[in-house]
Amino acid sequence: MWSCGTVATRPDGREPCRVPQPRTFVTSGCRLKEPDEPGGGGGLATGGEDEEDEDFIEDSEVEELFQQQGLPGIVGEGQHRVFIVHPDVKWGHRKQHLTTAELMMAEAVGLVNTLDNWRVVDKIILSTKTPEKKKIFGKGNFQLLTEKIRQTAGITAVFMNVERLSPLSEREFEDAWGVKVFDRYSIVLHIFRCNARTKEAKLQISLAEMPLLRSRLKNEMANLDQQGGGSRYIGGSGETLYEVQQRLLKEREMKIRSALAKLQKKRHLLRSQRKHKEFPVISVLGYTNCGKTTLIKALTGDSGLQPRNQLFATLDVTVHAGQLPCRMTVLYVDTIGFLSQLPHQLIDSFSATLEDIKHSDLLVHVRDISHPETVNQKANVLNVLKNLQIPDQLLSSMIEVHNKTDLINNYECLEPGALPISALEERGLDKLTKVVEEEIIKSTGKQILDLKVNLSTNQLSWLYKEATVQEVQVNADEGSALVSVIISTAAYGRYKKLFGGR
Repeated sequence: MWSCGTVATRPDGREPCRVPQPRTFVTSGCRLKEPDEPGGGGGLATGGEDEEDEDFIEDSEVEELFQQQGLPGIVGEGQHRVFIVHPDVKWGHRKQHLTTAELMMAEAVGLVNTLDNWRVVDKIILSTKTPEKKKIFGKGNFQLLTEKIRQTAGITAVFMNVERLSPLSEREFEDAWGVKVFDRYSIVLHIFRCNARTKEAKLQISLAEMPLLRSRLKNEMANLDQQGGGSRYIGGSGETLYEVQQRLLKEREMKIRSALAKLQKKRHLLRSQRKHKEFPVISVLGYTNCGKTTLIKALTGDSGLQPRNQLFATLDVTVHAGQLPCRMTVLYVDTIGFLSQLPHQLIDSFSATLEDIKHSDLLVHVRDISHPETVNQKANVLNVLKNLQIPDQLLSSMIEVHNKTDLINNYECLEPGALPISALEERGLDKLTKVVEEEIIKSTGKQILDLKVNLSTNQLSWLYKEATVQEVQVNADEGSALVSVIISTAAYGRYKKLFGGR
């Protein structure tokens, strides 16, 4: 139950005692499956920031915080044979209206299959009228479920497909079934942990794990109290074992938040640098595995992007430069994918990352139109954006893209304003980039001007550097040129100050 760890100094100066550490702080040893075909994720460094430049906090310090903790029974074990249970709520505020129990089960299977060496051995959908109760199901269905789990050979874990299990429910299930029990929060967190590459992602995951660690600590202490050990004082410190563990968790959380604040400071700095250079920012967002990264690769030609057909393949915000038809350079931001039924704590942990969405000039919402849950997925994405308090003007200009039309025979788009594309086959991208161009010019307040320049000065080279030059018509006799440019109000003001009027 416990392993030795932190040394607590005694006030009387005698030999210090060793404070037991909860088994929750163990080293991660997970690896994700490598799929056979492309489909979503990866990218350059977080927010365009190369890891080598993130000098506010040492790699070793982040790695220590990341590796110090993990969820018991899920981290450090190479494999699990999983039995999935989906409670089908028949009525009440917890009933899902935009989806079906079968589709929710399919998503749960997809989450488990994302993890290397994890395998679904069986699954069941059971009706419930009392999802808020400790056992979730009524007496008859709970007994039926218990018998089925006990009769299925080789099960090492049960995945209860609910947002969060209370510590009491978790303990009740584990006592009844004799195996580890996970909810959506713990499974998704493990996928996140396996996908974490940059400092910021690792710290955000460590922060998101804190609520689970606290609830598990409470659970462990309740068990220990029954044995008469949880409420004992440690040495002469005046603290009980539970208080010591709470303090250690609090100190670790403060360290993580401090480190994230430093990285967030750098993110603000880089964002202001991008604004200073006047590169329009386009955030590409959508439900997990909708094809965001594949689309950005098609729009930018960035060979460094390697999309993966995998849930949550992209955790870190990555930035990729591309050009619109008018030759204007824009920055495409690849964001973390969204998922239904995730607690607010998880979204809150990634709020600094998602802040980039708020500061965009344009949003592109990518939908996997071939997915049977596409309507529900759209509703979930819009709900997350609403909770993030995205400015109304930014939401109203958002472009909706129907991706993966290559998977539907004779697809016909029936939603006004939506743009059908296939990012994989690069179909429909000309229309998309034209619409993006129109919206960017509108949202950034840039002007399209024809400027007469004197070729004996550096006017033309200045325009190439500070604006988007579309066309140059040279008049050799006059030694001048008529230049068609897209230019910001600020840049045009600088131009007039340097070179006079038009």
